[in-house]
Amino acid sequence: MKIEYHNLYTHFIFITLNRLPLIPEKNRQRIEKHITGVVNHLNCKVYAIYANPEHVHCLVLRIPDMDEEQLSGIIETSSSQFINENRLSLGRFQWQDTCTAFSVSKRDVKKVSEYILGQREHHLTQRFAEEYEEFLKFYQHPIQPRKIRV
Repeated sequence: MKIEYHNLYTHFIFITLNRLPLIPEKNRQRIEKHITGVVNHLNCKVYAIYANPEHVHCLVLRIPDMDEEQLSGIIETSSSQFINENRLSLGRFQWQDTCTAFSVSKRDVKKVSEYILGQREHHLTQRFAEEYEEFLKFYQHPIQPRKIRV
């Protein structure tokens, strides 16, 4: 059976190797533009992106033919190569072996976009390690099955 997909929004978090602050502020926008261009070239759309020194948040609308693992792999490979070739990092740049992906409902796109674009202010009051733990706790809660009356 053919399935039609709509509204495949994913919030990705890419983390630098060992959470080192490898992305200098002076190169942040250039890296964001590169990642946005890569995503757009794949017929997907970036709704919001922010490159912090040790992690990048990116909200993407995916096409049905592109799953999270494929998309994140392409972003990881191309951005690492771009950053290293252009010497946009202090030393050799590398992402962790995994990234995190959270599904986002269409009604939450604006809220998540605002959160991502507010990263500079957000991290004045909360460290990334604390933020990441909160994400994992929030999104990893198991879904409780509803009791069905018979």
